[in-house]
Amino acid sequence: MNQNNQLTKLHKNQGLWNDIPKDKWNDWIWQLKNRITSIAQLKKYITLTPQEQVGCEYTQKKLALAITPYYFNLIDINNIKCPIRLQVIPREKELVVTKGEMIDPVGEEKSMKVKGLVHRYPDRVLLLVTDRCASYCRYCTRSRLVSNAQNYNFHPNIEEALQYIAKNKKVRDVLLSGGDPLLLSNQKIDYILSRLRAIKHVEFVRIGSRVPIFLPQRITLELCNIFKKWGPIWLSIHTNHPSECTKELYAACEKLSFAGVPLGNQSVLLKGINDNTKTMRKLIHKLIMMRVRPYYLYQCDLITGSKHFRVSVKKGIKIIKELRGHTTGYAIPQYIIDAPGGGGKIPINPNYIKKITNNEIILQNYEDNIYSYSE
Repeated sequence: MNQNNQLTKLHKNQGLWNDIPKDKWNDWIWQLKNRITSIAQLKKYITLTPQEQVGCEYTQKKLALAITPYYFNLIDINNIKCPIRLQVIPREKELVVTKGEMIDPVGEEKSMKVKGLVHRYPDRVLLLVTDRCASYCRYCTRSRLVSNAQNYNFHPNIEEALQYIAKNKKVRDVLLSGGDPLLLSNQKIDYILSRLRAIKHVEFVRIGSRVPIFLPQRITLELCNIFKKWGPIWLSIHTNHPSECTKELYAACEKLSFAGVPLGNQSVLLKGINDNTKTMRKLIHKLIMMRVRPYYLYQCDLITGSKHFRVSVKKGIKIIKELRGHTTGYAIPQYIIDAPGGGGKIPINPNYIKKITNNEIILQNYEDNIYSYSE
């Protein structure tokens, strides 16, 4: 298949784990149990830079270290600027807190009506079901609670949250997130989805997950059948770089699509990882080939210790402008800032409207040519 041939191949198949039988390698439980979670483990496979050494020593105070063997195998271990490496191996710069950075940058705590349930928009709620992820992104917006390195002791009250949703008839949209909901057992996922589907005013159920990227082995037939039973369940995956678009991810997305799960992608604009038009175009083209529509491109939130990841908003707008007209419209994500303090998601776009009068709108297209549309 042409699409499959253009996807990333794993280095030497299982790479550093070539001695592991394929049935174990393809078992998501094995992948979780064999994650790299310490400096000692990391040093078996990679030479850490001094910055990484310091960053790893600090993880138990900010955000834990965890990398699945599958995802670690995507790292170019000889390249300290490898975009996969930069996302999951801690660096000393995480210790630097700059002006404007916050522990809760998008103001979720003040909108939390029940432990784990955020109700910010009139018709939508965010249900945080776990504080665990398959691997930990070093720019994580919820690093205050994810992995419990900061002693947040997050214990969502699922039953109380479901009761809250049932009582609030304006709620038509429920987003499951965390941590990563797909790390829950099949039984737990089945239970939560069944309860939500029993609430008549809930029309739209979606899940945010990085598991297909970190742990595509988790996308089993059993899980897909659960989604099919309670569907349509919408799934937003989180892919940041073309190197994450492997044949394994392709297969996982295909299973999900065939189970009736509409797929979208949310990327974060990250310095040295995807902050140029060429990389972003390559990423969105691979996503489209995997039946995944690019949905959001997030400006990196003002989480503490994230300055080294953040890109200027001007550069983000420039990337979107350079995509428009030079690729498929379906492939262009909406560039978003999740407003600090709880203002919600705000779209940021190049300015294509030059002037509006009672008689006409003056427009500028992707080539900077000017056009008039009469009212």
